[in-house]
Amino acid sequence: MMTLYSGTTCPFSQRCRNVLYEKGMDFQIVDVDLHNKPEDLAVMNPYNQVPVLVERDLMLYESNIINEYIDDRFPHPQLMPADPVMRARARLFLFRFEHEMFTHVETIEKGNQRLADKARTSIRDNLAQIAPVFTKQKYMLGDEFSMLDVAIVPLLWRLDYYDVQLPKQAAPLMKYAERLFSRPAFIDSLTASEKVMRK
Repeated sequence: MMTLYSGTTCPFSQRCRNVLYEKGMDFQIVDVDLHNKPEDLAVMNPYNQVPVLVERDLMLYESNIINEYIDDRFPHPQLMPADPVMRARARLFLFRFEHEMFTHVETIEKGNQRLADKARTSIRDNLAQIAPVFTKQKYMLGDEFSMLDVAIVPLLWRLDYYDVQLPKQAAPLMKYAERLFSRPAFIDSLTASEKVMRK
């Protein structure tokens, strides 16, 4: 059985929990207190961070790598595109999400006021840029829910919590976010600490 070491407020861990629930498979979640990490975490992940997935003698870290592995192991429902070209595009999107949005999460959580405000602006501008896509399609890659939706939803869930104010023209993005929030697997994947992040 797969075991996921997951931070109760960690957006990256939330991605992995979300995928496990979407797949509806057998797994175990070990909640990790991020302020008091267990000693064996540093053994499993040299960066001493969650999430970490353990299956028999395999140990994986980095949420996107973990999620692709789960998707390959349990192909139904498939979350990465089957077509190599679309798959490469999806990976590029995931890469961009990390660099243009998720890199700012730590700054908002731990940085000083000035840097945190700059990070909020950056997230806001990047999200506003992709908002028009959702006037024409239901999900990030079209009509099918995919790994891209899994990757971005923890950030959308935390917008109020991170105090990121989106402009009015981002309304289609918020409609899309509500679609993601209403998925049963997403609701099941929320920890008690995450549930209170949204008013």
